[in-house]
Amino acid sequence: MEVFMSDILLTAYPGSILGPIAKLLGILMDWIYSGISNITGGRVESVVLSIVIITIIIYMCLLPLTIKQQKFSKLSQKMQPEMQAIQAKYKNKKDQASMMAMQEETQLLYQKYGISPMGSCVQMLIQMPILFALYRVFYNIPAYLSGVKGSFTGLVDQIKGVDNYSDKLVQLMEKYNVVTSSGLNASNAASKLADASGDTLNNFIIDILYKLPSKGWDALMDGKFFDGIQSAVEKTHDALLHFNYFLGLNISDTPWYIIKSNFTDKPDKWLLFVILALLIPVLSYLTQMINIKLMPQATNGNDQMASQMKMMNLMMPLMSFVICFTVPVGLGIYWICSALVRGIQQFFVNRHIENLDLEAVMAKNEEKAKKKREKMGLSEDYIKKAAQIKTKSIDNKANVSVSAGTEEKLAKAAEYKANAKAGSLASKANMVKEFNERNSRK
Repeated sequence: MEVFMSDILLTAYPGSILGPIAKLLGILMDWIYSGISNITGGRVESVVLSIVIITIIIYMCLLPLTIKQQKFSKLSQKMQPEMQAIQAKYKNKKDQASMMAMQEETQLLYQKYGISPMGSCVQMLIQMPILFALYRVFYNIPAYLSGVKGSFTGLVDQIKGVDNYSDKLVQLMEKYNVVTSSGLNASNAASKLADASGDTLNNFIIDILYKLPSKGWDALMDGKFFDGIQSAVEKTHDALLHFNYFLGLNISDTPWYIIKSNFTDKPDKWLLFVILALLIPVLSYLTQMINIKLMPQATNGNDQMASQMKMMNLMMPLMSFVICFTVPVGLGIYWICSALVRGIQQFFVNRHIENLDLEAVMAKNEEKAKKKREKMGLSEDYIKKAAQIKTKSIDNKANVSVSAGTEEKLAKAAEYKANAKAGSLASKANMVKEFNERNSRK
């Protein structure tokens, strides 16, 4: 089934979870791209502008979850002293009654503050699939933007009219190390192109052309690989310059490739391209750092956890800086844009949380919890009585007493053992006991 899906939706991501989400986000981005084109009369057709707008829209939609997550974090910090007091109260108590009492007190504490131990995880589980799906859309634009895909159709028809076009496409991929998002590369392209037909074949070729670096397009325009179709190549390349370039950079190229290729091909402009290419990873690093600085920091006394968090906050922007050299410029722009949007959001969220009356929030949450318990048929008196019973149960287990009859029997047994006759079974048992006690003291 997976092979079938990759044939039908070749350029689109076919995952069972992220695939449908990516498709919906792709439709939204296609509307944005087409809308900009229609409003400007076709003068502005920009993939980068579409990336910026959809990133802002997605993060604005996720803003309520962000506020809820920050509120959860703030209430968790305020709750910590009470949580630590409960943990200290039941420290080293491993009996079932104590553990159940601790669990109940912890649950009541969470209800008091109106938070759930899994609350933050649930919010992350909602956000992450959306953001990962958005990443898949940006990674392969022609699969989701009909206007971009349509720009390649004329050239695709011309390429298919050339003799041995599949062999030449394989040579092109091998020469410029082209690997498509569907896994097509120089080693498997020959067999896949031979087996493909119709829309599937067209999608394969579009995948190859979109991932082709700037140097590859220069070779096609010079008549290399495909002779006699230069006019179609130039027309497609002009369209590509219109929608797929930002500050003179092809957003399908990686910054590292831009630096290397321009060093040999355009030495007079190399420094300019180096500066532009370096801007992407540098801005990615700086925006990530600003975003981390704006995030609320934990204030508990767990030094080890604080140290780990500090290390992670240091490493994440550095990883972003390094990875940005090896991914397409378009993805780097997305990271920068998303970090900027998150940073602006975080600034206003911080101000909102600072002005929040936590006592009023707690009172409201406690009232909600009370109503919820009443719906379940649990009155406040019932809960108090249950707590008292649990406390009594713990105290009784800690202070176990024996009845008077039992004490009398134990005293008689001790007297019999002490006055046992020599040679009797009781006297031998006493000797063994004394021997063991002497050895244990050594």
